[in-house]
Amino acid sequence: MNYPALLVDVTIFVLALWVGFEVISKVPATLHTPLMSAANSIHGIVLAGAMLIAVTAHNALGYVIAFVAAAFAAANVVGGYVVTGRMLKMFRRRPEVPAAKAAANGSGTGKGPAA
Repeated sequence: MNYPALLVDVTIFVLALWVGFEVISKVPATLHTPLMSAANSIHGIVLAGAMLIAVTAHNALGYVIAFVAAAFAAANVVGGYVVTGRMLKMFRRRPEVPAAKAAANGSGTGKGPAA
């Protein structure tokens, strides 16, 4: 096994974790969810990396790691789009109530309680 290359890979991984944590911890709580839901779609790159692992795998452990990486990346991509869709749905206008239905409810205008 090539230990210097493994040490470099582990060092890059730990530094990436540290930088990612530092960047995310500086984001205000009100912006965290919108930013993360959009950023999760970037994990398509992780999915491509998982496929590269699968191509270069020569044993069962490599295939298992590739499968787990692909499953987590796919779940993250889908989850990011689901969260983004739910957030965008909150900003849609509600359909207006027809006048006949509003009159039947007793409000008159359909825009709130009767004055």
